[in-house]
Amino acid sequence: MAKGPQYNLPFRRRFEGRTHYGKRRKLVSSGRLRLVVRPSNKHLAAQLVEAHITGDHVLASAHSSELKEYGWKGSCGNMPAAYLTGLLAGSRAKTKGFNEAILDIGLFARGPGSRIFAAAKGALDAGLIIPHDEKVMPDPDRIQGKHIVTYSKQVASEPEVYKKRFSAYVKRKLKPEELTEHFTEVQAKITKPPAATKP
Repeated sequence: MAKGPQYNLPFRRRFEGRTHYGKRRKLVSSGRLRLVVRPSNKHLAAQLVEAHITGDHVLASAHSSELKEYGWKGSCGNMPAAYLTGLLAGSRAKTKGFNEAILDIGLFARGPGSRIFAAAKGALDAGLIIPHDEKVMPDPDRIQGKHIVTYSKQVASEPEVYKKRFSAYVKRKLKPEELTEHFTEVQAKITKPPAATKP
């Protein structure tokens, strides 16, 4: 390991590529709640977080794996799933009385139309107020999975390719050609008002 008076060892989380302390300081010093969105290859998590001196407190959250509870049969790591996860997190935040937040994407690149912004769009549609630029939001057709539907129809005449690309869909008994309709059904379940309890 390097040594000397001019060598500064970075903080552990910065060294591990998990936290950019400069960006975090700006977000935390704003005093506002943060919508923290973290994607992985197969899933996406969205959390409404409040910063405290002892650490972040999660006020509401959603993980794409939870979409199965609402009947979701598609991939938990694609664009439609990212939107639905943001919608679920936003709906839970609104139910708990939270209305505003700022987007926290951590060390991820701000790629326009990415899954991160799909999740943010879901939270916006749930009713959360989040400062944003509409130019970075994904196209509505991609959010609904129409690009997946189009591709599935293109390779339908090639059984081996179709089976390889959509084996997980077939296993869950979902035709990829029907993904858009399936998306709409799950979206309706998430946004459905909770049933009133009898006195």
